[in-house]
Amino acid sequence: MPTLSFCIGIIGNVVSMLLLASPIRTFWKVVKKKSTGDFKGVPYITSLLSSSLWTLYGLLKPGGFLIMTVNGGGTIMQVIYITIFLIYAPREKKIKTATLAVIFDVGFLGTVFAITLLAMHKLSLRLTFLGIICAGLSIVVYASPLLVMRIVVKTKSVEYMPFSLSFFLFLNAGVWSFYSVLIKDIYMGVPNAIGFVLGSAQVILYVIYKNKSRSNRSMDVMEEDGSVHLVKQSIIEMRAYDQDGDFDDGGDKVMINDPILNRGTSLPKSSINRQYNSLKLIRTVSLGPYDVFPNWSDDAISNVKRNFYADHP
Repeated sequence: MPTLSFCIGIIGNVVSMLLLASPIRTFWKVVKKKSTGDFKGVPYITSLLSSSLWTLYGLLKPGGFLIMTVNGGGTIMQVIYITIFLIYAPREKKIKTATLAVIFDVGFLGTVFAITLLAMHKLSLRLTFLGIICAGLSIVVYASPLLVMRIVVKTKSVEYMPFSLSFFLFLNAGVWSFYSVLIKDIYMGVPNAIGFVLGSAQVILYVIYKNKSRSNRSMDVMEEDGSVHLVKQSIIEMRAYDQDGDFDDGGDKVMINDPILNRGTSLPKSSINRQYNSLKLIRTVSLGPYDVFPNWSDDAISNVKRNFYADHP
């Protein structure tokens, strides 16, 4: 009958493979566009180094089959990701990524393998040496979202912290923390415990700022649409403005208190208002006596003209 640790390890393998498969969508877009865009290759180089070392750790550790399988699969996937990245990256980025891959995934990795297998002969010493290095790398990988968490708190937006990724990081670290307790492995336990705490923090931040992000997006949309509301307000004013400077709608005075329309007044002045004022000025200058005083008779207007010229010879 399978032990509890074996069952938890199987669950950990499934969760980890789902987490490792998360960049597939990203790289599918890279292949379709034939460009890496703004993506960087450093995370995949670091993950390849970590997965490779954990694979060796699982091979050497008695009962470490499940550690070896999940990290062996991760190593293969990271190699595929880096290969695709190098194919479609621009020349400058390609050279930089390839250089880092050679330094860390060939030079550093080969050195650690050589020291572990050739310079150390006791299994306990090998596991201690590898365990410390693997734990350090895992802590770095789990600590990498700290920058994103800082951005979330600063901007009050979870736009750059996808919930699925945060949730799987939290779940993955939790499962492997439990597994490490069952098999009494401190080198797995410490980094995964730290990852569990950071993953929990990410999930909490997402819950806190999820609704605020939506309201911020709504405000952005309203600000973008402010010019449209300003146009609507200007049109209403142009249609309803009477000669006394009041709003008139068929003889009844009305006030426009729509908050959405009034929001537009806080935005930069639109050229529509300037054009409308210019049209009013031009129209006022070009008005004839019959336009200004439509109810006056010809005799009344003639008397006004006669009196004006008499006062202003």
